[in-house]
Amino acid sequence: MRIGELAERAGVSVRALRYYEENHLLTAERSPSGQRHYRESAVDRVRWIQMLYAAGLPSKTIVKLLPCFENNEVHDGVLELLSTERARIDRQVHDLVETRDRLDEAIASATAFRDGVPCPVR
Repeated sequence: MRIGELAERAGVSVRALRYYEENHLLTAERSPSGQRHYRESAVDRVRWIQMLYAAGLPSKTIVKLLPCFENNEVHDGVLELLSTERARIDRQVHDLVETRDRLDEAIASATAFRDGVPCPVR
C-alpha cells in the first residue's frame, strides 16, 4: 500500500509516517519512481508505535521494543526496559510537581503583595 493509504488506515498523518521512517521505526520498499510501498503489517506496526509514543517512550526505546511486541515475545529484558522507562517518567512527574509547588509559592507571594507593592510586570 502507498503512504496515503497507510496513513488513513492507521489514523496518522503522512508526516508522522515519514518521521517514523527517519527514526528507523518503519520501513518501506521503494518503487523505481521512488514511491513508498508498505506491507499490510505496517498498519499494526504504526499502531504499536503510536501506543508506545503515547506511553511516553522515546524513539530509541521504541525501536528496541517493536520486534518483541510484534512477535509476542515479551521477556525479562523487555519488562526491565519498560520498568526503567516508567521510573524515568516517575522522576519527571516528581520534578514537575516540585516545579508546580514553587509556582504556587510565587503566586501566593504575588497575591499577598498585590495591593501594597507596585509590580514592574503589567
